[in-house]
Amino acid sequence: MKQFLVLRNLSVFFTALLFFFVSVHTVSAASKMPGFSLENVVTGKTVDSSVFKGKALLVTFFATWCPPCMQEIPDLIKLQDEYAAKGFSVLGLSVDQGGAGIVKKLVEKRSINYPVLLADGAIAREFGGVVGIPTSFLVNGKGQIVKKYPGYVPHMVLENDIQHVMQ
Repeated sequence: MKQFLVLRNLSVFFTALLFFFVSVHTVSAASKMPGFSLENVVTGKTVDSSVFKGKALLVTFFATWCPPCMQEIPDLIKLQDEYAAKGFSVLGLSVDQGGAGIVKKLVEKRSINYPVLLADGAIAREFGGVVGIPTSFLVNGKGQIVKKYPGYVPHMVLENDIQHVMQ
């Protein structure tokens, strides 16, 4: 009986692992990051996508009520700390419908150190469709989307991909 449970647990683990690696995929190299002008939830000022020109970005669509989104915040903060001086930025795009105030509270409470903007439906569509959250896009310094990550992504995977894009 114990052998059956061990085999069953291993089977579930490897199935989940396979699903994860299949779901993290490269998008077309020709995919250009769409331009945008969105509100910064902290300052209230409009931020134009041109301010990120030449930087590698991890653009993540999230919401304050999404548990996996909240789970990834500490990793995103670490990535911003480690790579910001090297021409990289995390960029949070909130899909919350309650306005900037609720998102601003989260940014302050969690000490988020990367820009967080209020997304609209158009920007989610222009990125190729955001079906679930979190969904993240890795953008190289040329402004091309090189990877799409549907769902939570472990820190190690993101760090490896960021290092590769920044070479």
